[in-house]
Formats: sequence, structure tokens, C-alpha cells
Amino acid sequence: MDMPGMALHTDKYQINMMYAHWMNGTHKRKAVFEAYFRTLPFGNGYAVFAGLERIVNYVSNLRFQEDDIRYLSEQEEQYDSRFLEELRTFRFNGTMYSMREGAVVFPNEPLIRVEGTIFEAQLVETALLNFMNFQTLIATKAARIKQAADGDTLLEFGTRRAQEADAAVWGARAAYVAGFHATSNMMAGKRFGIPTKGTHAHSWVQSFESEQEAFDKYAEVLPDGSTLLVDTFDTLNSGVPNAIRTAKKLEQRGKRLNSIRLDSGDLAYLSIEARKMLDEAGLQYVKIVASNDLDEHTITELKTQDARIDVWGVGTQLITAHDQPSLGGVYKLVEREVDGAMQPTIKISANPEKVTTPGKKDVYRIVDRGTGKAVADYICFPDETEPKEGRQLKLFNPLHTYIRRYVKNYDAHSMLTPIFEDGRLVYEMPSLDEIRSYHASQLSLFWPQYLRKLNPEIYRVNISEKAWKLKQGLIDRYMEEIEASPES
Repeated sequence: MDMPGMALHTDKYQINMMYAHWMNGTHKRKAVFEAYFRTLPFGNGYAVFAGLERIVNYVSNLRFQEDDIRYLSEQEEQYDSRFLEELRTFRFNGTMYSMREGAVVFPNEPLIRVEGTIFEAQLVETALLNFMNFQTLIATKAARIKQAADGDTLLEFGTRRAQEADAAVWGARAAYVAGFHATSNMMAGKRFGIPTKGTHAHSWVQSFESEQEAFDKYAEVLPDGSTLLVDTFDTLNSGVPNAIRTAKKLEQRGKRLNSIRLDSGDLAYLSIEARKMLDEAGLQYVKIVASNDLDEHTITELKTQDARIDVWGVGTQLITAHDQPSLGGVYKLVEREVDGAMQPTIKISANPEKVTTPGKKDVYRIVDRGTGKAVADYICFPDETEPKEGRQLKLFNPLHTYIRRYVKNYDAHSMLTPIFEDGRLVYEMPSLDEIRSYHASQLSLFWPQYLRKLNPEIYRVNISEKAWKLKQGLIDRYMEEIEASPES
């Protein structure tokens, strides 16, 4: 669990806005924010939502400590002491809805919805986005790698290359959510119950008089789980033959060598030749592990070359999301209190993709009853008649409204789950294995064309006709006001 003391894990402009609201007496006005992302990472067809557990821990323990108050009192803004006293008694008393971890998600649909006072809803933005953006990014990258591995065992090896300890630990968890089988990170293993796996380093081999002695000594003390790194000197002329001799000695003790690891060179060629050598020695059970800057592209390429690799150790490229190191999720105000009533609000931008959809919204996954496959995600207002079997549903593209479809024989799965209600945690956190199972069940809802790694089909994310009309109406209204302005 995250300990108290995370209240200042925020941007200064959040504190300044909270202060300005407090000074103006608007800090208790109600507001609704939604967190989402605009573009899928890695050119993928979907993303995997992750980060909820840490968000729940953060919100549950959100307190300003005395040293936080002291630090704020020293800022150049010279915050009023009464404002600091308000922070001293701060608790999150709002309501939060969220996708479940492991959910397959898409651009421009609410992943998290926060309802509360503007004061509290503003404060949680930075941390919420920090946790959601990173873990969703890593889980999505891990899902791509798992797809490329096609059933092979996957080990998360990224700790040493991660951007600090938190990224290593929570990144290992995100990878496990998306289907990785184990991690090398012992802290993640202890904290989350993730299986841990490890081999040995080149330095182990170098610290002995011979490679053979190094292998024998290692296998003597770890006879039931030894993986020998065979590329310190010469993989095929030294490493593999020495590993075979060690394996034979283990057999005499009634034990078995688990695997050998390749960490350099032509992994396809070396794995094919090593497999031949192991099989000829009667060691068909010894597996081959590969590492060395692997990602989904490298794994796919190695498989097309018939590489004989059973286990993939993936590190840097995964934990740093090397080819796209940020998700770009945003947190936007969609509804605000005006004269005691909630009103939808919109952000208009010269960049069309940055125009928000006003009003707080629910998300439903529409699943065809005949095929059992998802046909679209449907976004609507909570006060609309919710989609249900027997009620014909109109799906149309919000950018190209002539593209439309009507569905009737369907199930509508509500995707946003209540997490906090009036500050009270109402969501029972599932186990990590339950999250993994949920993720697998989510994937099973989609046709392969939406899940493929290269050039995936674009999945429909539709808004209701009422939501679309409200959005267009607000755009027209504000554009008319601008055109009517004397300065126009």
C-alpha cells in the first residue's frame, strides 16, 4: 500500500488553482472530470487499462502531512494560513468510476470519471494521470509482446533499465496484468505475489577458473532450477558443450537442468544449433531462454526464422516503452456546477482531436449475441435509456455521421465501475490473478483484426445521438459568440 505523504505528488498549478478557488469561494462547487487518451500507442489496435490499484491506494491515503503544510507555507505565493488549515483537514470525499484493470480500451472513451468538489477533483489529476498513463502504456506494450510470443513463456527483465524504482516495480505488475508469466524484480514479487525468475550473470562465469567450473558450482547449489548463461566466451564451442556436461552430472543426482540462456549473437542460428546439440545429448527437456533487447518486432522476426526459443526475457524495450515512452492521457472538465445545477462544459481547440465531448458519460461494450464478439463501444449520458437487448441501438461515426449501423440482438456490458462513493471505497480490489483472467476474457470478445499487431482494423467507439447533438450545439454556440464579439 502507498503510505500517507503523496499529497504533494502533484503539479504546482493544481495547488495554485485550488488556492484561487478557495480565495474566490468557489472551491466547493461540484465538478466532473474524465480521464482518457486520444491516440493508441505503438500503432496498436487497442490498449490495456492498468494503474487502478495504485490510484485506489493513493486516494485512500490522500492527506497533507505537517511537513507538506510547512513546505507550502514557504512558497513565494504566500498562501493564506486559513487555506493551509483547509489542506490540513483535507480528505477525498468525491465519487470515482473507473474501467477495471485489464480492460481492453480505446481512444476518447472515459477510463476514469471523478465527481466531487472542484477542490478535490483538481488535486487528484496529476497523480491519477501519472499512474494511469505509465501502467496502461506498459500493459499495452506487454500485450503486444505476448501476442508475438504466441504462447511462449515471457519473463519481465527490465528493472535495471527502468526509470527508477517505482517504474520497475509497477511496470512489472503492469506486464503481469497483460500476460507475462514472471519477473526478475524481487520487490514486485514480494509486493504483488508475481512469480520471480532469474538466471545468472556473465560475471558469475568470469569469477571462476573455467566456464565448466562455474556451471558445475551453480548447479550444485541450485539443482532444481538452474538456467546457465552460455555466451560468455563461445556459445556453440564452449557454452553449450559445458552446459551439457553439467546437465549430465545433474542427471546422475536425479536432477534436471532447467534451461540455457542466449544473450547475444544471432539468436535464431544459435538457438537452432543449440537445440540440435541438446537433443543429440538426450536433453530434449532443457529449454532455451533468449534475452538481449527483445521486443515484439524482434520476437516476431526470430519466429519467422524458426528460432528454437521457449522462453523470452524482455527488459529495456518493455519497461521503458522504448518506441513510444508516453501515453498522453488527459483529464478534462466535462461538467460543472452553475447556480446549484450541473451543466455540461466543452473545451474547443484549433486541433479538432482536442475538442472535448461535454457532459459526464457512461461507457457500454456492445456484444453481438450471435457471435459473442464486440461490435462497438457506446458512450452515452447516465440519464439516457441505457442500451439493452431488444432496444434497437443506432451506432454512427461521430466524425462521419453517414457511416451508421443499427444493432438489436446484443448485450451491453457496462464498463465503468464505482470505486469511491462520497469518499468511501466501495470497490473490492480483485487479486492479480483475477485481473489477468479478466484481461484474457476481454481479449476473447474481439475479432483478430482488431487485435493484430500490424495495421489493425479500427474498432468503433460511438457516442449517443444525444451526446453528439449536445457537443455540436455547444460548438455552434461558442463559435457564434466569438463571431458576434466586437473584437472579432
